[in-house]
Amino acid sequence: MKKIYWGVSLLSLLAAFDAAAADVYVRDIDVSGLNRVENETVMAYLDVEKNAPISESKLNDALKQLYATGLFEDVAFNVTADGTLVINVVENPVINERMFDGNEHVDDTMLESEVQLAPRSVFSKAKAQDDVQRILEVYKRTGRYAVVVEPKIIRRENNSVDLVYEIDEGPLASIDKINFVGNSHYSDSELESEIMSKESRWYRIFSSAENYDAEKTNYDKELLRRFYLKNGYADFRVISSIAELSPDKKSFVLTYVLDEGPRYEISDIEIVSELKDVDGESLRPALLLAPGDWYNSDKVEKSAYEITEELGKRGFAFVDVQPDMQKDAASGKAKLSFRVKEGERVFVNRINITGNTRTDDDVIRREFRLAEGDAFNADKLRASRRNVENLDYFSKVDIQTAPLAVGNQADINVNVEEKSTGYFNVGVGYSTVNGALVRTGITENNFQGRGQQLGFDIGVSQRAQDYNISFTEPYFLGRPLSAGVDLFHVSEDYQDEGSYDSQSTGGRLRLGWNYTDDLSQYLRYTLREDKIDHVDDDASIYIKNEEGSYVGSIVGQTLVYDKRDSAINPKEGYYLSFGNDVAGAGGDEKFLKFDAKAYKYFTFADYYTLKLFANGGYIVGYDGKDVRLSNRYFLGGYNMRGFEYAGIGARDRFTDDALGGNWMVYTGAELAFPMGLDELGIKGRTFVDVGMLGKPDDINSAIVEYSSTPRVAAGVGITWQSPMGNIDIDLAFPIVKEDYDETEVFRLNFGTRL
Repeated sequence: MKKIYWGVSLLSLLAAFDAAAADVYVRDIDVSGLNRVENETVMAYLDVEKNAPISESKLNDALKQLYATGLFEDVAFNVTADGTLVINVVENPVINERMFDGNEHVDDTMLESEVQLAPRSVFSKAKAQDDVQRILEVYKRTGRYAVVVEPKIIRRENNSVDLVYEIDEGPLASIDKINFVGNSHYSDSELESEIMSKESRWYRIFSSAENYDAEKTNYDKELLRRFYLKNGYADFRVISSIAELSPDKKSFVLTYVLDEGPRYEISDIEIVSELKDVDGESLRPALLLAPGDWYNSDKVEKSAYEITEELGKRGFAFVDVQPDMQKDAASGKAKLSFRVKEGERVFVNRINITGNTRTDDDVIRREFRLAEGDAFNADKLRASRRNVENLDYFSKVDIQTAPLAVGNQADINVNVEEKSTGYFNVGVGYSTVNGALVRTGITENNFQGRGQQLGFDIGVSQRAQDYNISFTEPYFLGRPLSAGVDLFHVSEDYQDEGSYDSQSTGGRLRLGWNYTDDLSQYLRYTLREDKIDHVDDDASIYIKNEEGSYVGSIVGQTLVYDKRDSAINPKEGYYLSFGNDVAGAGGDEKFLKFDAKAYKYFTFADYYTLKLFANGGYIVGYDGKDVRLSNRYFLGGYNMRGFEYAGIGARDRFTDDALGGNWMVYTGAELAFPMGLDELGIKGRTFVDVGMLGKPDDINSAIVEYSSTPRVAAGVGITWQSPMGNIDIDLAFPIVKEDYDETEVFRLNFGTRL
């Protein structure tokens, strides 16, 4: 405590004179209480001289200077009647040991790098409080805002102390609620699905998405911006993002205030070339957009990249493609232009990668469209950044160019911040098809830092059990080829539908690649053993004839063209796929199988999304072999609402067992619409399903009931994104059916995956 004592005679003297005459003549200076600190050190901080006058304000300044040294716990001044300035000090102790107690989630090394006080340094309360604030900041960066830090000292001999920071870490600050203000075109649940931050739910116990992180919130703003720009809202902006901490410092409420602006439709696209002998119109095939499309910032950027690639093939190494947009907010129309001109002649010297403590450099480098020694190109650099971000291995990707002083060269500096890439999932639920079910699995998307994916999955329900192990190498043989292997075992109970049980055990080899961003192809080879057993004594003769085990050796491929705006929650675009399989390269099975799918999405009046879909398949045996039961198509349940699983198609007249079919068509339309309960994650839908199933080739019509006429069902349903997972409820009413079909009006699916 700061103290100044004045002698009695001096007080009497000051009382007799005015303020101007209040200075006291100091004849001598006496310092007491020093042990470690030298007397000269104290005198060096005093602006006081012997045999000179001194005022109270000057003594106060001297007192502050001594405290500011951090050497003293207490300082007291006393001016005696004979003019001696007596300075009594109590030295701050020296720290013997410094310890942290209670820190389970932040290690000592991290805290030691932040605090100032260390062993053999001089302890002071001010510095200890400064260190407390530094420790609090460390914990805030880890998402713990309710942490309490209290410095304690243990007195030792020789004026030394042990310093202990007692830490109560408290829980991670979770996100109780995420609010969006100003979003009229997308619901809160849709926007939350686009950002990294998630509301706290009991089933996210293994996820960090529900923990508040200021950097993650900033990145969320960028994700929202990208989402809206990708969907045509070129004027979109996040006006503000506010994180409100609860009084107990255990949770946050996040609020994003948005300005969506109008949605722009492209009215015209112009390519202006400033390059000699290059006509802009000749570059139009490189565009990924056309008049009439909604504006899409991703496709604009990719179009600029494709133009650059095309010009590179024509021998132009240094080009600069600048997209521009002229908007008319009143009409919602926009004109795009791409200006192509000569770029600055710069070459890439080195690509420096930092921050990847776990991920191999090669995993990042192979996503770059530039290599060391290449001509620098801004479009290729932007594409490289997008590719690295799309790996989803990093919470932050920062790419900067650093021009060198000589040689028209520049370094590219890449700094990444890694995040968790492993997932543990648990699923529980109920389905009217499979009954109660439990599913669990572990997936690592960046196995050993090599970008590989390793997964293990188990599912158990009342009628089926399945076990899967999968491994995928996304860059097989150093090329952009996705190669993988799967091992599986599936056991299903078909006693209700066909009076038998089935098992399938085997493995699969996969190879896939992209021709373009939208066009992909996948090859596969499957070797499996199918087994039909536990056949009921009263089962159909066709099922009894198939009892036993059969080996299938199957080669197949699928070609996919995906133009949807989102693979998870599509609103616009279409999806096409065609696949075929050939069995017979060894094994007991010999068949040809063809499958096709088509989906088209339209969104109007903001929230109303119409989906048109058509699925078809055909399988035929060859070389005298019939198609076995395990390879046939079944219709109903998941793929034809209003009918039970395998409820449509050929049936034994006497046993009522479902026999499946050799061809299938399933088509229809579904309209999803808001119900005013978007905040609760509830949406409605209405649908019409149409399906047909062809009979197996080897059955006798005399003992089998069959009709190839289309079945039609219509209904309504709701989807609830509940805290426990998605709950789907459908009421479907068969409109066209046969008397022997098995119908199902009510259908429920409940489950969650973490």
